[in-house]
Amino acid sequence: MQATKDMTKGSPIRLLFGFSMPLMLGNIFQQLYTVVDTVIVGQGVGVQALASIGASDWLNWLFMWLASGMTQGFSILFAQFYGAKNEESLRKSVGNALLLAAVSVVLLTTAGEAAAAPVLRLLRTPENIFGGALMYLRIMFGGIGIILLYNLEASLLRALGDGRSPLVAMVAAACTNIGLDLLFVMVFHWGIAGAAAATLIAQGVSCVYCSLVIRKISLLRLRRSDFEPDLVLVRKLLWLGIPVMFQNAVISIGGMVLQSVINGFGFLFVAGFTATNKLYGVLETAAISYGYAITTYVAQNRGAGDIRRIQRGMRSGIVMAFATSLLISGAMFLWGKDLLSMFISAEKSQAEQVLGIAHHYLMIMSVFLLILYALHVYRCALQGLGDTIIPMVSGIAEFVMRVSAAMLLPGLLGQEGIFYAEILAWMGACVILVGAYYRRMYLLKRYAEENACT
Repeated sequence: MQATKDMTKGSPIRLLFGFSMPLMLGNIFQQLYTVVDTVIVGQGVGVQALASIGASDWLNWLFMWLASGMTQGFSILFAQFYGAKNEESLRKSVGNALLLAAVSVVLLTTAGEAAAAPVLRLLRTPENIFGGALMYLRIMFGGIGIILLYNLEASLLRALGDGRSPLVAMVAAACTNIGLDLLFVMVFHWGIAGAAAATLIAQGVSCVYCSLVIRKISLLRLRRSDFEPDLVLVRKLLWLGIPVMFQNAVISIGGMVLQSVINGFGFLFVAGFTATNKLYGVLETAAISYGYAITTYVAQNRGAGDIRRIQRGMRSGIVMAFATSLLISGAMFLWGKDLLSMFISAEKSQAEQVLGIAHHYLMIMSVFLLILYALHVYRCALQGLGDTIIPMVSGIAEFVMRVSAAMLLPGLLGQEGIFYAEILAWMGACVILVGAYYRRMYLLKRYAEENACT
């Protein structure tokens, strides 16, 4: 049975909730194996190894987000063609997207391997964690092809309304990763290299599963002609994909500037900050899932030309996102310290210091989590409408706010100032996105009304 879903019909809130739940579970499993990496490295290898992974995080995310940003942009066109019931254009867009992905793998792998050491130096990575951070990046960048292909396949399935298959893929990947982490790190004692290798192999498992699912979807049975370069489609794909890539790039670069400031406070502060950043992924999981659901829902209905239905779906999405953010914040206030303690293994004095830093940062994030959820909903709605420029501008706003806070606040507030850089970045982006969304919807609604009168 094919798991594609037409989101141009039926109850918006049921569609969004039903579509986002499997995605949320899938993201939880994806975050699970990120967390497991951190727990096993932190407990099995030590705080220094944990800090090594933390020091590499933003540069690693830069290249991973470039890959996922491109495929996320492509999925907008896939969903619009699917909503418009234009199967031929859908197949051709997938074929051309695969060609662009192949070129991107070569470029991203080469650039990542070349940039790893110089950027770590530029970020003032402490010498005692430099080697571990570089090793982690070398291995992860060697697997960019696997990560990009999985993201393209998962984006395609989500564009067609299939939230279940990415969930199954992530469950399989999480189970594989946990097993290999225990084997490579705790049994073979491969340390950081073992954790990185386990992550890539697990991602390969999810990639193979999604490939098998796609082969069973009749409307995605590509012909040789679908792979012939179509300049019109290539331009559309790049017009949607490049701004999302750029948006992710500037957010990551801002994060690297922040990381360079964090590195200056010593490896214990880096370790504490890393512990919370790993849990940050769990905090954001539901927001990302709602965002994917909103993008698919809005894009399919934009393809069908139903503006009022988009508005109904957005109201439902906002309510869901806000309620979820409040529940997660409450959970962090109750159990956040216990969760963070799983990441930390060190001498008692060091462990207490690292945990204190991590918990304080987590509490600040939890207070402002609602802003992050609003950011995801409005950014993804604009992307679903085919507007990737304003979301890119919001990414620039994040960069400006994050860098400004990282450079200025420590001089005024000391270490405390670093904890607010991320929050201010969310706020800067959210102001732009909310205003842009309502203006865009007003113009679309007025255009539809004018056409109905003629």
